Amino acid sequence: LFPESITTEQQSLVLVKRLLAISMSCITYMRGLFPESSYGTRYLDDLCLKILREDKSCLGSLQIVKWIQGCFDALEKQYVKLGFYALSSNPTVTEIYQFKFKYKKKVPQMDISSNHREFVAGLCSKDVKQASRLLLRTLYLLMQDLGPLPNDITLSMKLLYYKDVTPKDYQPPGFKEDDSPGDMLFAGDPVNLRVGSVSTDFHLMKVRVTTEKKRVRKADSSLIQKNGPTEISHQGLDCEEEEEENTKVNLLNLAFSQEEVVGPEKKRKVSEPEKLPLNGRK
Repeated sequence: LFPESITTEQQSLVLVKRLLAISMSCITYMRGLFPESSYGTRYLDDLCLKILREDKSCLGSLQIVKWIQGCFDALEKQYVKLGFYALSSNPTVTEIYQFKFKYKKKVPQMDISSNHREFVAGLCSKDVKQASRLLLRTLYLLMQDLGPLPNDITLSMKLLYYKDVTPKDYQPPGFKEDDSPGDMLFAGDPVNLRVGSVSTDFHLMKVRVTTEKKRVRKADSSLIQKNGPTEISHQGLDCEEEEEENTKVNLLNLAFSQEEVVGPEKKRKVSEPEKLPLNGRK
């Protein structure tokens, strides 16, 4: 499932792509969105993984595979900052799955003992793989603890970008400019669940789930962040790490529009594919 070694930028990219694809497959499988025929089976140690494949008999799963491939394009170009997948039951959001990406530049460091500039040992491939296993296990366990979805569920995906490097006219394959309102409304009190993160010398990927508190049956308390508001904007999803660690910011009401937060000239670039109604779930 993972590269044998994770010491180059390309190997790191392969790892992040596979983590995203496996995570999305886990979410859609455990939430019962598509039939068994839409998945292949792989094993990670003793964990049985169901991986989405191009099932021509299920147009929904085909569409999700295309969404993931579009996200791969934005990852390769190092444009995408945040990908989030929302399960909604009109007019409210039921669950949001957030994937945050950061890109690092590995630079030479001084080896004092030899007085030569060379790369010092970075993050160990073994540790990176262990973090990847832990993230997937945590996600699987969390999926088992979530309450059942409503019957009339719709899956949507949005990508937010690093504005300083992303061309204004860029859209990944299968995506278009997002012209929908930035706010997403939960029917009850939402809770943020930190699933985990994986860091290499070149990439950082973090996964977080937001859902109504009453729908989480027995989540580990260490996963739960401060309670959020019933309404979350794109800006609220796209908070910086310093804000996540600042309890004062966590307690602020995030029910505001993008324009009020970042100003019209700094409005986030957001794109999305067509929403996917899931009427014929298994």
